[in-house]
Amino acid sequence: MTEQTSRPMQNLRRSGVWFVASVLALAASSIGLSRFLETETPAVSLALDPLNVNALISEITDDLNDASNTPDLDALLAKAEGALRFDVADARLYSLIGEIKYRQGEKDQAYEVFDQARKLSKTEIHALQRSIGHSIEIGDLSKAVGEIDVLLRRWPGQFPTVAEGLPTILSSPDGYQAVLAAIKAEAPWRASLFVALGKTPEGLDFANRLLLDLTGSSAPPNSSELSYVIHGYIRQKEYDQAYRLFLFSLSDEERKLGGYIFNGTFEPVPSGKPFDWQIRDQSGLEVTFATSQDAVEGEGGATIRFFNTPVKNAALQQYIELPPGSYRISLIASARNLKLPKELFWSIRCMGPAGEIARFDIPEGTYNRQAMSRDFSVGSAGCPMQLLKLETAAIAESWRFRYVGTLIMHKLNIERLSS
Repeated sequence: MTEQTSRPMQNLRRSGVWFVASVLALAASSIGLSRFLETETPAVSLALDPLNVNALISEITDDLNDASNTPDLDALLAKAEGALRFDVADARLYSLIGEIKYRQGEKDQAYEVFDQARKLSKTEIHALQRSIGHSIEIGDLSKAVGEIDVLLRRWPGQFPTVAEGLPTILSSPDGYQAVLAAIKAEAPWRASLFVALGKTPEGLDFANRLLLDLTGSSAPPNSSELSYVIHGYIRQKEYDQAYRLFLFSLSDEERKLGGYIFNGTFEPVPSGKPFDWQIRDQSGLEVTFATSQDAVEGEGGATIRFFNTPVKNAALQQYIELPPGSYRISLIASARNLKLPKELFWSIRCMGPAGEIARFDIPEGTYNRQAMSRDFSVGSAGCPMQLLKLETAAIAESWRFRYVGTLIMHKLNIERLSS
């Protein structure tokens, strides 16, 4: 072959290589664009790449979830089963096929397909959710709890989807014991369980029982869980039950701090429970607790430092439960250069129609271990429980009213007066 005849052949080969490369580049570009669009616009994604299984799954899912149109279940089933030729091990496809069959009324076949999906991926979300519902429906509650545990370990945000089934599960001895065993094993959804149970009267009964059964176990209730349930009883206005649970939760050391006011000497062991001290986080002041051994000059108690800024609302509070009768609230306190443009005072308010039943103001200035007190009474009606608060009289955070100085409260006490 001469040089003149070989040159056109070389050019033709180069053209062929360029064409193939262009086709491959275009195909790669289409596949890449299809991947990019598969979630937001699956139909466009499939037009670019008919073999994009992710886009097909998104499209079928969108059609099934479209409340404005009745999906063609037969057509969707054909699409999903056809996609298995390209990815026979995709659990999501089996899950979709199961859902379509479920909606077609072929529930036995649907659950078989859901089981197949879970064999391929034990955390496939939709198959798990359907399986949980089925296990509850047929009364296999131990299995349901195991499936819930798998679901929530992989998909913790799915707790609300299973919460409605909890009363049914906990109403059964088998279901209750399965839940108890799971939370004893520190299931990561344990906190969410107590939050959910604390929202309804029925749930509170189960929560209280679980807390009692956890006491003394290797995974006893923590302060947060107890607080969820105590707050739940307070929201339901079951004040006696709330207070009993608080008393039951106290350790031997905590019981030494008991009284009408819990921890009236402000020992630095706050639990955050409603019948213990709750400290508000405010920028205009700082609250610290210290024992007499740890405090400067031996002045133990609660120290409140004001930072020359406005202060609105409460700094400290706790719920208390006083039976009807006559009482005296007393405070021993010290102060350093304390300036209070609006009053700073302790108040006692009924958790009922009676409203405020006691108040006494904290004096300004500098003083050492000054005693102050106020007598008050709790009526026989309209005051089932009380809220004790240290608060200011400021109704707006105006810079004309800036709080300055330090207050040290050594002991706050309520005593019952003889009639």
